[in-house]
Amino acid sequence: MSCGRGTGEDPLEGTDCSEVLFRVFEYLDGEMTADDTAKIKAHLQECGPCLHEYDLDQALKALVKRSCAGETAPVALRTQIMARITTIRYEISE
Repeated sequence: MSCGRGTGEDPLEGTDCSEVLFRVFEYLDGEMTADDTAKIKAHLQECGPCLHEYDLDQALKALVKRSCAGETAPVALRTQIMARITTIRYEISE
């Protein structure tokens, strides 16, 4: 999928829309650099199909948050997940 505008005004011009959509959860979670955030925001303002997908992802994230707000993971599960994350981080840093 691509916007196909070719105007030179899009900061992500030449970037396939699939890359923007691949990173949309990083954008939603505030896990991007300020520069990348600005690029994604500008792209979403100009690209209707990407904005529609973003809106769906945003709604899904809000629904999951509402549905799971009163739930807490058992301590054993949280410990296991944190141990796995630590292991993966260690493997990546090697």
